[in-house]
Amino acid sequence: MFHIASETEIRGGQTTDVYFVRTKQVLEAKGLLDVPVLAEVTAGGLPQDWPWGVLCGVEEVAHLLEGLPIDVDSIPEGTIFHTNDHQGFRIPMMTIEGPYGRFCEYEAPLLGLLCQASGISTMAARIRKVVGDRLLISFGVRRMHPALAPMIDRAAYLGGMDGASSLIGAKTIGKSPMGTMPHALVIIVGDQVEAWKAFDEVVPAEVARVALVDTYFDEKAEAIMAAEALRDRLFAVRLDTPGSRRGNFAEIIREVGWELRVRGFDKVKIIASGGLSDQNIAPLIEAGVDGFGVGTSVSNAPTIDFAMDIVEKEGRPVAKRGKLGGRKEVWRCPKCLVDIVEKSGPSTRTCPKCGGEVRLLLEPLIRKGRIVAKLPGVDDIRKKVLSELSILTPSFG
Repeated sequence: MFHIASETEIRGGQTTDVYFVRTKQVLEAKGLLDVPVLAEVTAGGLPQDWPWGVLCGVEEVAHLLEGLPIDVDSIPEGTIFHTNDHQGFRIPMMTIEGPYGRFCEYEAPLLGLLCQASGISTMAARIRKVVGDRLLISFGVRRMHPALAPMIDRAAYLGGMDGASSLIGAKTIGKSPMGTMPHALVIIVGDQVEAWKAFDEVVPAEVARVALVDTYFDEKAEAIMAAEALRDRLFAVRLDTPGSRRGNFAEIIREVGWELRVRGFDKVKIIASGGLSDQNIAPLIEAGVDGFGVGTSVSNAPTIDFAMDIVEKEGRPVAKRGKLGGRKEVWRCPKCLVDIVEKSGPSTRTCPKCGGEVRLLLEPLIRKGRIVAKLPGVDDIRKKVLSELSILTPSFG
C-alpha cells in the first residue's frame, strides 16, 4: 500500500544502484569477488557553507552491514565533525575493510542512512546552538514520507531537540510525544475559549496546557483571553501566525509578552512555530520566546554529501583522482575539536591549536561481521552532541 522498502529488502541489497549489481557480476565472473580493499567514507563539503556537521545513522549502518565478512571502523555517532583536518586533508568518517565484491551492493543504502540523518541532526544542532537552553520540539514529520518519521525525530533529538510531536518518533527516542492542539480543534469547537477549556477538561493533567492563540483574532487578544480563561493552569501560549499575517513577528511576540506580564501572567511562556529555521530564529529569542516548534527546516534539512571510495587494494594505496590513497588514522583534540589525519598516527601527540592531548577518533564498529561496539542510547548520544556544541567557537564553527 505504501511505496517503502522493508527491512528485509534493505538488508538484502534491494535498495542499491544497479551498477553495483553489475559490478559484482563482473567480479564474480573474473574471479575477483574476494579482492581485499579498504574503503573510506568522507564528505567533500557541507551544504549551505556549514562549518561543521553532526554524524548520525551509525547504528543503522552497523545493522545494515552486520554479518558481512568485513571490518568497519567509525567515528562515534553524535560526533561533531569537520570535513577536513587542520591541514586540509579530508577526514574519513568510516572505513570498511574486506572483499569488495561481498559489500559493494551496500554502498548506496549505507550512504543513504548517513547522508539524510546527518543533515537532520546537523540542522537540529545548529538551531540548538542558537536557542541555548530554550524548549525545542521537532514538528517536521508531516513534511516527509511517514515511513521516515522514526529516523527524522531520532536524528532531530540526537542533534539537540528536546522531544518530538509524532507518536512513533517519541516512541523511538523513549519519550512522551510533545504537542497540544491544532487550529482545527478551535474551529470545530467554534470558539477559542471553549476550545481551550475543553482541552483542559479532557486531556490528562500531566500534559502542559499550551493554548494556540492565532486562530481568529489578534495574537495579543487571544493570548489575554487564554490567560484569563485558564489562569494558573496555562503553561504557555503558542503563536503559529501564518506568513500572510506575520508582518514583524518579533514585535508581535513582544506585544504578547508585555500584555501578559502587565496583567500579572508572568509565568505564562511563549512558544513560536511555523517557518522557523537557524536563519530567522534569533530575533524571536530577543523578543522573548521561551520555546520553539521547528518542522520543515529540520525534517527537510539538506543532506550531507558523503561518498565511499576505495583507498587501498590488496594492501597497497590506491585512489581515484581527487581522493587520497592509503590507510589513515584520525586523531582529535577533545578540548577544541581539532583533527589530525595521518597515514600512521600523528607526528606529535599534542594538539597543534591548544597543545592538549589528542586521541584516536575512529573506533571499531564491526569485526568479521560482528558488531563489537557498544551502541549508545539516544540520551547518551544527545549529551555528546550538546557537550561538543559547547566547545564550538565562532572562529571554528
